[in-house]
Amino acid sequence: MNIIFHIIKKEFIQFRQDKKMFIVSFFAPVFQLLVLGYAATFDVSKIPMAVCDFDNSASSRALVRNFTSTEYFRVVGYYDKISEIDNQLDDGHASIAVVIPRGFEKKMGAGQSAPLQVIADGTETSSATIGLNYVFVIVSTYSQNVVLESLIKRGSVMMPARLSTEFRIWYNPDLKSRNFMVPGVLGLLLMVMTMILTSLAIVKEKELGTLEQLVVTPIKPYQLIIGKLAPFFVIGVIDVILVVFFASVVFSLPVKGGVLLLFGLSLIFLMTTLGLGLFISTISRTQQQAMMTAIFFFMMPMVFFSGFVFPIENMPAIIQYISYLIPLRYYFVIVRGLFLKGVGMSILWTQALALLIFGSVILSLSVMRFQKRLG
Repeated sequence: MNIIFHIIKKEFIQFRQDKKMFIVSFFAPVFQLLVLGYAATFDVSKIPMAVCDFDNSASSRALVRNFTSTEYFRVVGYYDKISEIDNQLDDGHASIAVVIPRGFEKKMGAGQSAPLQVIADGTETSSATIGLNYVFVIVSTYSQNVVLESLIKRGSVMMPARLSTEFRIWYNPDLKSRNFMVPGVLGLLLMVMTMILTSLAIVKEKELGTLEQLVVTPIKPYQLIIGKLAPFFVIGVIDVILVVFFASVVFSLPVKGGVLLLFGLSLIFLMTTLGLGLFISTISRTQQQAMMTAIFFFMMPMVFFSGFVFPIENMPAIIQYISYLIPLRYYFVIVRGLFLKGVGMSILWTQALALLIFGSVILSLSVMRFQKRLG
């Protein structure tokens, strides 16, 4: 233990002298959390909309007001020609255009169907689909109100039946994608910080020749491995504390399922990331190789297949099966369950067990390979 302690002390001295590493380890996670927390959002609002009102009547203006009175649309301009609408869509100044033909109010007053043209920019399919759904709801509501007003004016006794829906949203009542993204950022930061920093630090020792100097000393391989991994384990713990603190203070997102449980399961996840960092160091000769290997062969597949951005349920069946081999997938379920749902170990034990298995296997194989390379 005395030898391990001195190795850890040496690592922290080197870490303190490397100012860039210090900034990346502690300030970068906070910066990324704030940036991703505010910028990475899937909420669709204030959709730029162009309006071409050929009817220019009280009814057409009332319909347009139904769009502008919500937070979903903002009118970027009113135009008199269809060609002007096309230019706005082509330039990207508008995502949706509404064209109200002549005779709109007249047909509605006569009880006839009044056509309405809606043009959407399908470049961003998700925003276009959501925007068209908003349009459908607003137009349908407007049409129902017109029918009711017409019946009331005619003195009709029989009113059409209306369906009243009461929504009850659990776990994320405000439907903010930020609340979904922030817990995921914790897993992403832990993976990036510990895996990349571990691999770079060990490969840097190789480049400088100091690792070979340590090998020829009486230090045993397991002592060297523990001494090398322990500082980054501590850095990972500190990053968890920073993320939990800022998530609670800045984003008002406390850990409902228990902070101690989050720390305990995060430590298990750290076994996986440290093991991967150790493995990358054994197959890389330079820091550039380690960085490229970590990003393209580990980080990108984990981000894409873990459910951080894209729902796993929407992926092809074969990709869904592959995602079971991604440890980050299980950690995302854990952190989102603890932050949003407030569930406990009775619900998350299967995810925790999977993480424990992955962490034990990956770390053990990486240690064996590292010891072989030392030998």
